[in-house]
Amino acid sequence: MGVSVADVTAGRDVVTVGGDYVVQGEDGLAPEVARRAYLEQLRGKMGRLQLSGVDPKVAADRKASRLALGAVYTALLTSGGSGEEMLMGEAEVVLGEGRGRGGERGRMLSATEQINRHKYLVLLGDPGSGKSTFVRFVALCMAGACLGDEALGLNLLQRGVVEEDGEERQLLWEHGALLPVVVVLRQLAANGLPSVGERATANDLWLFIVGQLEGMSLGSYGKVLQSRWLEEGGLLLLDGLDEVPAAEQRRVQIKEMVSDFTTLYPRVRIVVTSRTYAYQRQDWRLPDFEETVLAPFSEGQIKQFIESWYAHIGPLREMSVADAQGRAARLKEVALGNRRLRVLAERPLLLTLMASLHAWHGGSLPEKREALYAEAVALLLDVWESPKVLYGAGGEVVSRQRSLGELLKVGRERVQSLLAELAYQVHGAQVDLTDTADIGVGDLVAGLMQLDENRDEEMVNPALLVEYLEHRAGLLLPRGNGVYTFPHRTFQEYLAACHLADYGYPEEVARLARQEPNRWREVALLAGAKAFSGGAFAIWPLVNELCFERPEAAEDREAAAWGAQLAGQALVELVDLNRVSQRNERTVALVKEWLLTIMRGKTLPAVERGLAATNLGKLGELREEVMKVDGMMFGWVPAGAFLMGDGEEWHEVAIAYGYGLGRYPVTQAQFGLFVSEGGYEDERWWAEGKRAEVWQEGRCLGRRGPYDYGERFRGVN
Repeated sequence: MGVSVADVTAGRDVVTVGGDYVVQGEDGLAPEVARRAYLEQLRGKMGRLQLSGVDPKVAADRKASRLALGAVYTALLTSGGSGEEMLMGEAEVVLGEGRGRGGERGRMLSATEQINRHKYLVLLGDPGSGKSTFVRFVALCMAGACLGDEALGLNLLQRGVVEEDGEERQLLWEHGALLPVVVVLRQLAANGLPSVGERATANDLWLFIVGQLEGMSLGSYGKVLQSRWLEEGGLLLLDGLDEVPAAEQRRVQIKEMVSDFTTLYPRVRIVVTSRTYAYQRQDWRLPDFEETVLAPFSEGQIKQFIESWYAHIGPLREMSVADAQGRAARLKEVALGNRRLRVLAERPLLLTLMASLHAWHGGSLPEKREALYAEAVALLLDVWESPKVLYGAGGEVVSRQRSLGELLKVGRERVQSLLAELAYQVHGAQVDLTDTADIGVGDLVAGLMQLDENRDEEMVNPALLVEYLEHRAGLLLPRGNGVYTFPHRTFQEYLAACHLADYGYPEEVARLARQEPNRWREVALLAGAKAFSGGAFAIWPLVNELCFERPEAAEDREAAAWGAQLAGQALVELVDLNRVSQRNERTVALVKEWLLTIMRGKTLPAVERGLAATNLGKLGELREEVMKVDGMMFGWVPAGAFLMGDGEEWHEVAIAYGYGLGRYPVTQAQFGLFVSEGGYEDERWWAEGKRAEVWQEGRCLGRRGPYDYGERFRGVN
């Protein structure tokens, strides 16, 4: 259909339908034309994954910053809440019971299966757990289904979730194509609620929806949509209950509005998303709504996301299929093989951030974890600190919340420095050493106020800072009741390390690590890594502060052992051991002596003694008993009978001669000596009977030929 200049200059609404431009008449578009125009706009809007909000470095790359959500979306699993059922084939069990019929473990329901089961559902989750992305995905699939799009419709909605065993399970959806509407609740609160103190009704929500339609040049479609919802039902997706400003008053209004809406539109299914902590107060909970909590990504989900990610972005980046698959394999190996990265990958936002860094920064993550954390912190700080804009129904800017830098007139590096200092303080005071610490709003606002550089103007109102903090997610997350925290303990430890690297390096770092290793171990290693990034020389002062006395001279033996353990770990993680100066070789020798002492003693726990042995092997093994054949130690096994086999196959075997059993497995170094001395060619080691004669004599082939091992058969039986 053609559009004339007169149509545009006359101010008539112009919309696209099926790729054609259509001018609305005085009575609006025909119902089916309007419906199609609405669904096409919704599908286009919901179908893009906006990476510019995750990684600003790709914002200038149009292809990179607007990926197809349907291509990379990975189904979410749920656990906990009142919707905590698990699947057991045809049977069901409750999550807390753990096992179902026949003793088999149950399978968690996906978020899709939860909204299939429950007409009214509140989907809870931590920041970055995928709540808003799920809303966009469901809206995309429903819009596609209503348009008859097989690729972006119910087939996509029911695409399988990967179980822990690697098998893919198809999801169930039983309600057909529902006409969807998405409402971002913070925008509703800014534009669609009555004055504080007035009761909110379903009509307020409906008027906001109509306003959204008018912003799409489809205001006349409101009556048609309303009629369809009343007669046939539909799907209302309310995103971000926790982001509603002026929570005490506004969330109560939202509750009133939603309750009224369920009465007037009984055929419409409703999904509400919220952060878990924000939904704990009983007076905010929605009546008749089930609740469920999003679970962290499993190994199968992590693999599925990475494979889908590279399958989609590979062609956009003009990669060959082999290159894209190779990069996906490398990212999976890193994300799942590194325990520190694995815990980050369990959160969809952080996995997307990791994949973005991997894809747009050379096809690899920074080799050093300190560099990876530095980039991740920079991205999360950008998300948290940047300006935030609210748009009206017609797309006009209703409000623009300035960034912290704009409010306080300071650079971003000073904001990060404050967060690093707070991380150090709360990390040191935290009782629980397994999760993130709480940061009180008073401490946070006081710190920000001290940064305020509005010298020629009125100082920033603290209440404005509190309002700012309440509605932000990124490097700091609101936990509720005036408390904030970091998105993961990793970021808390890294920022604490940044503070110590600037204000306590190396003396304070070493003192804390030696005295409280369980609390400060990772912080100390990251502080050393941060200092090392400025030059390899910077690690040696820390190593010397951690390990400065010989084992026999240590006054506090436990603290000294912990210091040496961390010194060894720092050397293994950071130092090129092939390029160590003579002066620093003495330091390495002292650390190695300590590691040998640790592994042979009982000062540190067994797992730490094992780590000491591993690091000693990497730094350069000292023990002759594992490096040389002549140094091997044996236990003497006398002649006699023993039981061989298992269960019913047990049987007695008698050996007529005694023999030596190695105290340690044969090492590569020892086997190398065996080969170099011609062990393969010596028939004594291969001919039946000859081997027994040699062992019976207590003799073996060493570098100096036959050698008497009688002295080395020491009490290890």
